[in-house]
Amino acid sequence: MATFLSRLGRFSFRRRRLVALLWTALLVGAAVLAGRAPAAPPNDFSMPGTEAQQAYDLLGKSFPDLNADGAGARVVFHAEDGKVTDPGTRGAIEDTVRALGDGPQVVRVTDPFATRSVSKDGSTAYAQVSYAVSAAELEEHSRAALQETVEQASSSELSVEAGGNAVEAMAGGHSSEAVGLGVAAVVLVITFGSLLAAGLPLLTAVLGVGVGALAIRVLAAPLGLGATTTSLAVMIGLAVGIDYALFVVSRHRAELARGRDGVEAAGHAVGTAGSAVVFAGLTVVVALAGLSVVGIPMLTQMGLAAAGTVVVAVLIAVTLVPALLGLCGRRIGPARPRRRGRTTDRAARPAIGVRWARFVVRRPVAVLLGGTVLLGVVALPAASLDTGLPGDDSKPVSTTQRRAYDLISDGFGPGYNGPLTVVVQADESGRGATQAAKNVAGRIDGRDDVSAVGPPRLSASGDTAVLSVVPDASPSSTETADLVHALRDPALARASDARVLVTGTTAMNADVSQKLSDALLPYLALVVGLAFLLLIAVFRSVLVPLKAALGFLLSVLAGLGAVVAVFQWGWLGSVFGVTDPGPIVSIMPVFMVGVVFGLAMDYEVFLVTRMREAYVHGQSPEDSVVSGFEHSARVVTAAAVVMISVFAAFLGSEEQILKTIGFGLAAAVLFDALVVRMTLVPAVLALLGRRAWRLPRWLDRLVPDLDIEGERLGRSSHGGGTEVGDGEPVAAASGRLHGN
Repeated sequence: MATFLSRLGRFSFRRRRLVALLWTALLVGAAVLAGRAPAAPPNDFSMPGTEAQQAYDLLGKSFPDLNADGAGARVVFHAEDGKVTDPGTRGAIEDTVRALGDGPQVVRVTDPFATRSVSKDGSTAYAQVSYAVSAAELEEHSRAALQETVEQASSSELSVEAGGNAVEAMAGGHSSEAVGLGVAAVVLVITFGSLLAAGLPLLTAVLGVGVGALAIRVLAAPLGLGATTTSLAVMIGLAVGIDYALFVVSRHRAELARGRDGVEAAGHAVGTAGSAVVFAGLTVVVALAGLSVVGIPMLTQMGLAAAGTVVVAVLIAVTLVPALLGLCGRRIGPARPRRRGRTTDRAARPAIGVRWARFVVRRPVAVLLGGTVLLGVVALPAASLDTGLPGDDSKPVSTTQRRAYDLISDGFGPGYNGPLTVVVQADESGRGATQAAKNVAGRIDGRDDVSAVGPPRLSASGDTAVLSVVPDASPSSTETADLVHALRDPALARASDARVLVTGTTAMNADVSQKLSDALLPYLALVVGLAFLLLIAVFRSVLVPLKAALGFLLSVLAGLGAVVAVFQWGWLGSVFGVTDPGPIVSIMPVFMVGVVFGLAMDYEVFLVTRMREAYVHGQSPEDSVVSGFEHSARVVTAAAVVMISVFAAFLGSEEQILKTIGFGLAAAVLFDALVVRMTLVPAVLALLGRRAWRLPRWLDRLVPDLDIEGERLGRSSHGGGTEVGDGEPVAAASGRLHGN
């Protein structure tokens, strides 16, 4: 592998203009095709296999006029003085209802006075707006018309607010990515000490993200990729694109400092650091593509699209990066020794990474126990993880959605913000379905956790009825989740001699949360298992991959623990802008496992391959740990700081879900890079000694020799017996590594 990639690096360096032209042509061609491609289809929010989805499908057949999967908005009216039934106020509300009905894509608007949607004290009323299309298909001018009508209806006497998925603005702007790029630029300049060397990873990362995003747009219609599929692809592509280019450029400058000419330095950089990039990229691809096991179409699309962007980032790192290094020539410069102050010693003081590695190697047991206990304590809150999907109650109080939610809660009760839809399907037609629905309604109406039950509505075919059930508690509460499970008890269906299904946004959220929870362990086993096998081939060891997997689990648990403490318990909530602690978004654990695992294995491969390279080339196990830190610690730390900054930038968002994801990923990367990879990894390797790099003979015969550390590059460059390490020939080092 190293030999092939080295040849590829030298070819790209020599034919730099051709390679750069090909990538430029690819970007331009993708842009042209994307401009002509049909619009991406709406996101597939279906949840196959869930009861809520089955009920939605049944409603679509039996009650097509309800538009069960269509977008909706709830417009809330609140009289500041008096009642909404006062003549002047009532007239203003009726005018607003008519204006809402004239809005684009609107199919129905309920009159609050006709549907008796007026609070008992008469201060609040609400109208339900239904659209002909789903929230993903709702056009921006429809959202704008709704917002304009609400704003025009508001006055000093009448407050008008709107909530629901029709009010949700589509993801706009890329301020978080811009902030991340800004921080990345600063970190890279500090790391390289050169604007040109710092700008190269940024340029290639942006180009890779551009090619990936445009390719997704071109393939969206043929492959049915949803409109928001690129969101995860852009974030991950930007992250790994900077990382991969950073490692290749750093290794190239190090080889220049060793005296190699440009073409040989590029070849060696791509053969060694490029090998690490290829296999680190494979672990990320495995983690992202593995999201398909969850069984949620949108999550599968996002994972596969992001995996494709990672593949583009890998290809750019091993082809375009060396080509651009060739175009930059000597201006990219070798890595210069860091300036230091006056010292009384003749020898320069070692870098902080080297001093830290020596400290860990001298005290591995104490460091290992301390780091493990620290992560264990941070991970403790994860045992209380409570998941759910955020609603309008999680939004800032400055938003109209949150104000509408609070008005409904105060005027009617929290359960009115998330009514359940119960579908009753009888074997008999007409009278049978009606009677079955009345029986179901009677049994539900007597429950203490139910606030109200609406009258049954019969389908045109006569065999299906639907009724609305208002919980007593808020939509995101555990009491409402328990009510959903209780209504799905088979005993209710048997007593009514009918099929009873529960759906609605609240029920769908509960189903999604349950599906994600059930898929977490299989997904974790699949990702870790496949990556474990891959890392065995990379490191030709069993203990090193095992250590990598266990360290990753500690990182994820610590990250989840921090998320629970801040966003569920409210610790330091004011610092991170958490106004209302509550359940953690249900996608967070699976999402964190996939993203953090890929990035954690990046750092593992980049750091440990330099250690193994030093060991293969003759150094002792302890010295190889120190050598790995000497060459990689600063760059790995810089890469981690870039990633933490990119993710932490999302803390500035007003959306609670983005805050949670940004904080969780930043915390997990912080724990993994600085505690696990920089602390626990050297401690474990120091304790294991030579055993860390051994592979059973029977397994050694089965595992291909990928030569990720570039052993064959040393042979080809220096000859079979030339010394490349601490006085030990490559051939001798290789024999010692394989137990000969």
